Amino acid sequence: MSEAQILAAVQSVADKVAIDYKNEIPIFVGVLNGSFMFVSDFLKAYPHPCEVSFVKLSSYQGLTSTGIVETLLDVPENIEGRSVIILEDIIDTGRTLKELIHIFSKTNVKEFKIASLFYKSEIYNGEYAIDYWGIEIPDKFIVGYGLDYKELGRNLKAVYQLNQKHMINIVLFGKPGAGKGTQAEFLKEKYNLKHISTGDLFRYNIKNKTELGILARSYMDKGDLVPDEVTIKMLEETVNNNPDASGFIFDGFPRTTAQADALDAFLKTKDLKIDATIALDANDEVLIHRLLERGKVSGRTDDQDEHKIRNRFDEYNEKTAPLKEYYETQGKFHSVNGIGDIDAVTHRLEKVIEEL
Repeated sequence: MSEAQILAAVQSVADKVAIDYKNEIPIFVGVLNGSFMFVSDFLKAYPHPCEVSFVKLSSYQGLTSTGIVETLLDVPENIEGRSVIILEDIIDTGRTLKELIHIFSKTNVKEFKIASLFYKSEIYNGEYAIDYWGIEIPDKFIVGYGLDYKELGRNLKAVYQLNQKHMINIVLFGKPGAGKGTQAEFLKEKYNLKHISTGDLFRYNIKNKTELGILARSYMDKGDLVPDEVTIKMLEETVNNNPDASGFIFDGFPRTTAQADALDAFLKTKDLKIDATIALDANDEVLIHRLLERGKVSGRTDDQDEHKIRNRFDEYNEKTAPLKEYYETQGKFHSVNGIGDIDAVTHRLEKVIEEL
């Protein structure tokens, strides 16, 4: 929306308010930080005597509302018996508005009304009347003219919809031999995803003697399990070092519900989430044959002993069952037939991803 469109909307709101309050001196209360430009231009457009003050509330972090509204700057003291008009930059869900109503209901004002430059009517809960607004907009995240994204963009004269990439973050499950590594290579190329294998992360950090690698090795040398927080730190570094990725494939983590909780908590700090967990299902006998054949070439001893292979399958089943329930509860668990030629399995995986 251009600067001219916005200023015309500001003038429209000021004209409507001026008709109602031409015979008294109202107090306009701007809601910081977002409304500072709106308040400034509104006051220039308002033709009658008035006073102005500010309150400061907060309920947003990044793109999402926390649902908790904090009062950071209190209402002015000289409002008893006066008409107060709240000047908001934007009204969406109504959480901030509810807090404003709560604040002013405790005062002895003559009356108070709500004026907002932008109004997202489709998501507003409708609990309180909006007395004046300038532009009705769809439920999109906007920035500019006082509105910010992580405190940036407030100084833009026009208003823009934030260009949000839709990231796809996947947890890939599968028994040994199910083809996770092979399929991850295809998926990461097609969808510009970063494949994060915890096994590879550990090997890289230990080989390069990074701080986290040394820490992980100290636990492993004592025969102890590496704490989840060390693995999460490795994942965090990889995510932070790949800002241009369109998402991530997590392979080998999480292995427990505690790790799944830790991964969800970390991703939330990045305004991200797991979109789907995909399990490559395959018959045990088929996989055993596949692994025994692989063992002839790879030389891996754990691929050459059927008893050891079955033990690995049992361990997988024991650990994955709670995770399946964890992600099914969130509606994020998908099972894909992992038997067949590579292209056929890839096609099944692509179908799941493209339906997200």
